[in-house]
Amino acid sequence: MSSDLAPSGASPVPVPADDDNRYKAVQAKLKTLASALDDAGLELEALVRSVKANAQRAQDVARDIGTAGLDGKFVELTSNVSVALGGAAVQVKKLSDTAQETADLTHQTRRSHSKLYGALDEIRSNRREKTPKPGFFNR
Repeated sequence: MSSDLAPSGASPVPVPADDDNRYKAVQAKLKTLASALDDAGLELEALVRSVKANAQRAQDVARDIGTAGLDGKFVELTSNVSVALGGAAVQVKKLSDTAQETADLTHQTRRSHSKLYGALDEIRSNRREKTPKPGFFNR
């Protein structure tokens, strides 16, 4: 009853946190985060299926142990493993749903950020003159 899942090899932190708040940098960070969350959601769905399958296998083994006439404590222990795996599957499903919801919100945030600041970035990126630093006009 082992899982066939293996670490993806991706860095646990897809984008380092830094002070780069330029439009294109923020868009890239949001895109990377959303992509990582989408991938995590897919992996978590696979994990849910695997844990559910393992729970069913443990239940089948408990039934087979009972049918074989072995000591009842082994049936109970194996059945407890099945119940625990079923509970774990429910919690992994909740985690998967949360990851998907967060990915959706990240995609929405990226679109909103683009709508709010995309035109400004386009103007600022295409002019030759330097732009005053933020707060310059707040004197």
